[in-house]
Amino acid sequence: MQYVWVILLFLPSALSRRFTVVGPEAPVFSVPGSDVVLSCSVREEFSPNIMNAVDMNVTWSRSDLRDSLVHLYGNHKDLNTDQNPSYRGRTAVFKEQLKNGNVSLKISNVRITDEGEYRCKVESKTWWSDKTIKLSVEVVGSEPVITVEKYESGKFSLLCESKGWRPEPELQWRNSKGVNLTAETETQPVADLFNVKSRITVEKIDSYFCSVTQRHHEKEGWIDAQTLHGELLHTPTHSLT
Repeated sequence: MQYVWVILLFLPSALSRRFTVVGPEAPVFSVPGSDVVLSCSVREEFSPNIMNAVDMNVTWSRSDLRDSLVHLYGNHKDLNTDQNPSYRGRTAVFKEQLKNGNVSLKISNVRITDEGEYRCKVESKTWWSDKTIKLSVEVVGSEPVITVEKYESGKFSLLCESKGWRPEPELQWRNSKGVNLTAETETQPVADLFNVKSRITVEKIDSYFCSVTQRHHEKEGWIDAQTLHGELLHTPTHSLT
């Protein structure tokens, strides 16, 4: 009789195991037109052991858009009747991996508007847990172009421009020796992108570089000493002597 009581005491806890949802702490990065996977998995609480999620409900939503529905899995199938229209036909969970606790979300053909915070919520009949994951969509802009705006009083005015970045990039000038040069930068938002430009005034005929950087990307433009020398020669009011 003693052994029967032991089994009954342990039976409720086996039917109502607690779990936790885990995912990356750092933002996930993607670019428009590509596919991205927001990794998310179910583990036993206080344990690295995975849990079978086949019989659970998995809800992906945008926590920064009033929990707008991105993808819903339940009753062993997708239930996307109330899905945000912008995600229609572009989302999926890996059903064959649910038994391994994998509740990740795949977004196809990423758009700029997909950037935001995604909530992965997993529910069983007796417990639930969630995790918020940030998706950042990057757009790499054009090659920086440097032009000579004018030559006056022994000084060159140089302009560097680059367009179509997201998020907002940083711009840095430097000379042929790698020394950073101080200059003011102007950033202009255009639709969901950013254009950037900067002017610098220099006296020395040298090669000058303009680098535009953004997290994982960098593009560089330059103008060489020979070009500046040619500008000087074609300036009517100035000569080399």
